[in-house]
Amino acid sequence: MFPKKPPMGFNTWNTFAENISDEMIRATADAMVEKGLLAAGYEYLVIDDCWSERQRDKITDKIIPDAKKFPNGMKAVSDYVHSKGLKFGMYSCAGVRTCADYPGSFGHEYLDAETFAEYGADFLKYDYCYKPKDADGPLLYRRMSMALRSCGRDIMLSACNWGCDDVHKWIRSTGAGMYRSTGDINDSFVSFRDIFLSQLDNYVYSAPGCFNDIDMLTVGMRNRGNVAASGCTDEEYRTEFALWCMFSAPLMLGCDVRNIDDVTLRLVTNPLMLRVNQDEEARPPFFALREHNDLCNVYVKVMSNNELAVLFTNFTEDDGRSMWMPLENIGIPVTAGKGLHLTDVYTGEDLGVHKEYLRFSVPAHGTRMFIAKIEG
Repeated sequence: MFPKKPPMGFNTWNTFAENISDEMIRATADAMVEKGLLAAGYEYLVIDDCWSERQRDKITDKIIPDAKKFPNGMKAVSDYVHSKGLKFGMYSCAGVRTCADYPGSFGHEYLDAETFAEYGADFLKYDYCYKPKDADGPLLYRRMSMALRSCGRDIMLSACNWGCDDVHKWIRSTGAGMYRSTGDINDSFVSFRDIFLSQLDNYVYSAPGCFNDIDMLTVGMRNRGNVAASGCTDEEYRTEFALWCMFSAPLMLGCDVRNIDDVTLRLVTNPLMLRVNQDEEARPPFFALREHNDLCNVYVKVMSNNELAVLFTNFTEDDGRSMWMPLENIGIPVTAGKGLHLTDVYTGEDLGVHKEYLRFSVPAHGTRMFIAKIEG
């Protein structure tokens, strides 16, 4: 599968980990439709690790669903997810065992790909735990990619090797649609900030067909669930979502969407923010300003329809920090007689045309985000 835009959906891991079930998946599918998430573009419902029995079937050698968690089998779950208009995602691992010590796909890639196709999967998150020491990582991802391409069903490969083996340099060649480039996120400002900053030099490798996945979102988790840590403020969650949108990262929700609060729901369905993330050109932003060891930066993203996205970031503790950037930095000199007509992405407010420079007060751990057009 060739994703033209960053994939969007929900993954069970951040909130539920091993506490998954047929009932929970069905309720989540219902919520994704009823709360407008599917309509906003969140189309994948992905079951992460811990869905199977601890050992393969003794007769068929297949990975089989946990009979207590999924008493009706996985095809019944998949059929229900599809009946809601969603796409169904599953999980396996390139190693002998998964990260939570369930059967991995090492040496069983073609059998497992056929099994996932039988279940009706549209997406496979493919992890990297318990890989034999001498096994070649790129080859393992090529092997599963080829298995999926021969299984008779269109299943997108989401490669999750945590940024090992310089993955950004070769993963597109495997046919994967997205690739995890970092370690695991937790629900804290420091975690998502450091994950984002770790990829500043690699976002240029992300493009239609294969997107840099900087992990599932923690937006709206409120310090609950499997990856709970210090939690984040609403301002910090907005910053996280803005970063993922600006850098064309896949948007995989990790909060419990059955109980998503109104503030979070408005944020993750903000049409202007999603327009930035889902822009068909999916270009990486460039630095228009880079200060204080990347704690205070301005990024500009060239978009379709002659639009630009502009993001001011303030990762410092300085609340209301005044940030100034000359338009010369983005290629609009004073002599051009041009400026930027700004729309505030968070409020939708028309801010008019700004010439020569931009100056905004940016909250601590916060952002200001705009869609702009060059005008006289």
